[in-house]
Amino acid sequence: MTSPTPIRVVLADDERMVRTALRAILSAEPDLEVVGEAATGAEALSVVRDVRPDVVLMDVRMPEIDGIRATEQILATLDEPPRIVVVTTFENDSYVYDALRAGAAGFLLKRADADALVQAVRLVARSDSLLFPAAVRTLAAEHARAHPAPPAWVAKLTEREGEVLRHMARGLTNAEIARRMGVGPATVKSHVAAVLAKTGTRDRTQAVIAAYEARFLNGG
Repeated sequence: MTSPTPIRVVLADDERMVRTALRAILSAEPDLEVVGEAATGAEALSVVRDVRPDVVLMDVRMPEIDGIRATEQILATLDEPPRIVVVTTFENDSYVYDALRAGAAGFLLKRADADALVQAVRLVARSDSLLFPAAVRTLAAEHARAHPAPPAWVAKLTEREGEVLRHMARGLTNAEIARRMGVGPATVKSHVAAVLAKTGTRDRTQAVIAAYEARFLNGG
């Protein structure tokens, strides 16, 4: 029986000890493979372009180019960019919120335990659920740039699409949303695609951030 292709990960952090610890944790999992490391944002850009990973763990504060700019450049220059998780010391960090707005798929605290790290990498690689929804809500409450008036996309959402967006913000997967709404997973996938298109966002995380900033969701 053929083993599934492992999730390929790049580690970007200016502290060698952090990279070593992350590599040890991830390499112990048969479905995860560390394929590159970088000590600066500029190095992260080069390594990601060379090895084309599935997931990047990106320190939000690095020399030369910080994690926010590196995230923006990776997402803007690659046709099929990896999922990026920013890694931070402080949970309520404005840098983290800016990285999520820039397109990061989620964030992870440096003090997270090994199980949380491994599950976060697997979750963002699947791309069908919001990473740490309560933490995203807290960040939005603190840092969201509120619109003076609801953006045009709010009025364009159908009732069903709005319901799906609220479930996305709670961290539900497509399968979980389908069960809640009594519809098939394919229908939910279609609604998610419509939400992303109407909000002009890349993924679930950006769509939820946009919804908080539009005051479509409570807490933003």
